[in-house]
Amino acid sequence: MSAPVKAREHLPHVVRFDPKEIKKALAEVEGFNAKVALLITRSVGTMACAYVFAVIALISLPAAINSGQVIVIVAWVAQTFLQLVLLSIIMVGQSVQSAASDARAAKEFADTETILDRLDVHTAGGIKEVLDAIHAIGKLPSAPQSGPAQQRQPD
Repeated sequence: MSAPVKAREHLPHVVRFDPKEIKKALAEVEGFNAKVALLITRSVGTMACAYVFAVIALISLPAAINSGQVIVIVAWVAQTFLQLVLLSIIMVGQSVQSAASDARAAKEFADTETILDRLDVHTAGGIKEVLDAIHAIGKLPSAPQSGPAQQRQPD
């Protein structure tokens, strides 16, 4: 078996903003709404967008701090920073996990195909002998039952 699939191999492909990939994905879907949804998802779900959102959120931080009210600072953290920045980061994480899962599934399928290609039921020895033994057991006559389940024949 080969080495396990690692997410870091898929990270650069998933987290960067790549207009060529977005254009390719847009060509694969039909309908205006599907294209708009795909464009937004592929754009917002990048680390570049997370950094832009962080900068936008930090611009309003001084105003929240200068207000002197704890509730305003808490509201800024909850409503501005967490919602704005973590949205993109969560989407990136999901994309990375999805890409790694797809790669693991493809590797497992390839491994299974390799095993099945190497398994030959007609080869002498090994699996052929096991299969022959199983078939022979199925052809054995059943042993007579004894005990209460056996019925007496009338004399």
